[in-house]
Amino acid sequence: MPLPVVAIIGRPNVGKSTFFNRICKSRQAITDDMPGVTRDRHYGTVEWAGHYFVTIDTGGLVPASDEVYEAKVREQAEIAIEEADLVLFMVDARVGPADIDLDIAKLLHRTHKPTLLVVNKSDNEALELDASSFYSLGLGDPFPIASNSGRNVGNLLDLVVAGLPAAEPEEPDSSVLHVAVIGRPNVGKSSLVNRLLGDERLIVADQPGTTRDAIDTELSYRDQHIVLIDTAGLRRAARVKDNVEFYTTLRSIRSLQRADIVAVLVEASEGITGQDIKIIEQAEQERKGILIVVNKWDLVEKDTYTIDQFTATFHEKARLMSYIPLIFVSALSGQRVTKVLDQLIEIWQERQKRIPTAELNDFLEEVVRARPPAAYRGVFIKFYYMTQTDVAPPTFVFFVNYPEHLDKSYLRYLENRLRERFGFVGNALRLKFNQRARSKE
Repeated sequence: MPLPVVAIIGRPNVGKSTFFNRICKSRQAITDDMPGVTRDRHYGTVEWAGHYFVTIDTGGLVPASDEVYEAKVREQAEIAIEEADLVLFMVDARVGPADIDLDIAKLLHRTHKPTLLVVNKSDNEALELDASSFYSLGLGDPFPIASNSGRNVGNLLDLVVAGLPAAEPEEPDSSVLHVAVIGRPNVGKSSLVNRLLGDERLIVADQPGTTRDAIDTELSYRDQHIVLIDTAGLRRAARVKDNVEFYTTLRSIRSLQRADIVAVLVEASEGITGQDIKIIEQAEQERKGILIVVNKWDLVEKDTYTIDQFTATFHEKARLMSYIPLIFVSALSGQRVTKVLDQLIEIWQERQKRIPTAELNDFLEEVVRARPPAAYRGVFIKFYYMTQTDVAPPTFVFFVNYPEHLDKSYLRYLENRLRERFGFVGNALRLKFNQRARSKE
C-alpha cells in the first residue's frame, strides 16, 4: 500500500529543510540562513518506531506575495497540503507569531487538514515557554523542537505516526505481480502498456505529462496475474515547473512504493540520461525489482548504435547496476514487447528464490578461501556462517567477528560472487553483517 504523506510547510527560513534532513538522515535539502533557499520539492522516506511515511520538504510559503517564484511555491505547497495525510506547520520560536504565519494558519483552517503546529528553534526551556504565544494561530497546542540539535524531535515523530492513517498494510498476494511503469515524461509509458494489453485503455499523446494519475490495469500472461501501474512522468524536483508536474511526481513516488517490480522506460535516441539513473536509484532504494526498457529502438540507426554498445554505455555510467537487465523494444511496432513480460516474470521468480543454508555456507567457505578479507590490526577477520533470512528482496546475513572492519570492496566481492553462483537477476540484494561473540583470537 502507498505510504502516508507528511508535508512540511511554513514561511521562509523557519528551518524546514534542517528538520527534513534530520528525520530523513540525509543532506538532500540545501540549508542556508538566506530565506527562500529551498525552491524545489524534496521527498524522503522516514522510518520511526516501525512506521514508515513519505515526507515532503516544501519551499517557504508566502501567501500574499505576487512575485512569480513565490506564487509558484505557494501553489505547490497548497498541492502538497492537499495530497498530505498530515501537515507539519513550522514556525520560528525566536521570532514569534508573524503576520505571514497567521495567513498560513488561515489557509490551513480552510483545508481542514490534520495539522501539527511545530515551533522550531526552541533551543532552551525559555524558548519552549515562549512557544505558548503561538496559540493565537488557533491550530491547537504548539509543539516546541530544535531541528539543529534534535531537541524534542523524537517526541514530535511519536505524535506524527500517531496522527497518520492507521490502515495496516495488506497481506501481499504472492500470486499477483505488481509492476510500476515509470520514466521521464513522453518516453512511451502509456504506449507500452497499451501494446501489452492489446487495446487503447490509456490516453496516448505526444505532449509530455498526459498521464496525471497512476492507472492500474490487469492482464494474465503465462498463467501469471499481473497488475500494471502506469504512472505519471517522474522528474527530478528541479525539473518540476508547474502544478501538474509536481502533482504527478508525488503520485509517481507513491505508485512506485506499491509495486513489486519497476519497469523503467528510457528513450533509445537519448540513451541513459542522468535523470534515468536517478529514477533507477530511487527504485533501488525502495528495494524493488528493476527492469530497464529501452523504448523507440526502431528509430535508432543500427549501424552506428548497437544493443551491445548501449548496454556497455549503461554499465559504464552505473557500474553497480550491472545486475539490472535491459530489453530493447518498440511500443509503436510491438517489436519484442512480449519479451518485457517474460523478463518481468523472471525477475519476479528470482525475487522469491530462497537458497538452502547448507548450500550458502559451502559457497561462503569457497569464496573466503579464494580471497580472504584483509586483517584488522593484525587480527584475522573470520566468517562463521551465513543464511538467507528473507525474500523480496533477497536478504542474506553473514556472521563475522569484526563486521565493522570489512572494507567496501570486499562487500562488493561477496555480492558479485553471490550473483555469479545464484543469479537474482534484476534484484538488489540486501547483505547484513552481524557480529558473533568473539573468542580470544
